[in-house]
Amino acid sequence: MSTIAVALSPALRSLFFTATAWDELASLGRVRVPPDDADLGDPATLAALLDDAEIVITGWGCAPLSASVLAAAPRLRLLAHTGASVKPFVTPESYARGVRVTQAGAAMAHAVGEQALALTLALLHRVHRFDHALRTGLGWAAAKAAPPRQELRDSLVGVVGASRTGRAYIGLVRALGARVQVYDPYLTAPQAGELGVARAGLDELLATSTVVSLHAPVLPSTLGMLGARELGLLPDWGLLVNTARSALVDGAALLAALRSGRIDAALDVFDGEPLPVEHPLRRLPNVLLTPHEAAGTVQARRRGGEIVLAELARFQRGEPLRHEVLEADLDRLG
Repeated sequence: MSTIAVALSPALRSLFFTATAWDELASLGRVRVPPDDADLGDPATLAALLDDAEIVITGWGCAPLSASVLAAAPRLRLLAHTGASVKPFVTPESYARGVRVTQAGAAMAHAVGEQALALTLALLHRVHRFDHALRTGLGWAAAKAAPPRQELRDSLVGVVGASRTGRAYIGLVRALGARVQVYDPYLTAPQAGELGVARAGLDELLATSTVVSLHAPVLPSTLGMLGARELGLLPDWGLLVNTARSALVDGAALLAALRSGRIDAALDVFDGEPLPVEHPLRRLPNVLLTPHEAAGTVQARRRGGEIVLAELARFQRGEPLRHEVLEADLDRLG
């Protein structure tokens, strides 16, 4: 029977695994958990947990599979991550050692798509501006003043990145009557047809969309892809939603554009997290902020646990993994 090391804190274990799911996990092998106060970001702590384990389940804050950790885990064959990006945990050494990798990013797609939709609707109807005005003591007439408001129905929505979350968002906004155009160099014409969207170049998308929602991974080609020039292409009163990665946008250029008052933005991700209390973004009336929690629904966490359990079962039966991440895939993952 395999030893399954669960490199998750008690809080994370309860998020991803119900009592029933935990029983299912226990049926798949000998489950080993760390002490409740263990620092799993410490390589020595992780190495001690792995020992003779064949499988490790990882979560946020876990140390990577460095050479020293791998040396202490000679039987390790699978890393199953409860989140999406595995880059903080896998290493060239782990792949060279034959450790396979899978992840549960698919569990988050609908939750992130829903929050991106909620942020889109709030921006279109300037809910954030009205809320800020009333909370900061503006008079009733002054609080009513806002840039033109738009309905989502018949609006042209620009999506940067036809990722899992991007496709979830596309389905939701199209269901509410939006027209959608997508910038993604990997999206083929047949795929665009299946999604019911038009393909567009980045400049065209930025200049013509009522709202732009970012769903791309951070790659060398996408790092800082929206700078001052690109943000300047957004129409007056344009709207930007970012539930993906802050590194897609030049932070200084975005702050300057927002300070000008010409565009509005809804942001779930930031260059520095936690976002400092004194950060100027917190004081701008044309910015809607959430603390990197787009994927944090009860259902998404439970789905993540279910995906991990299913992958472990497939691995033990010798079946193909449905969410495997090969070393070559890392170049296209954020």
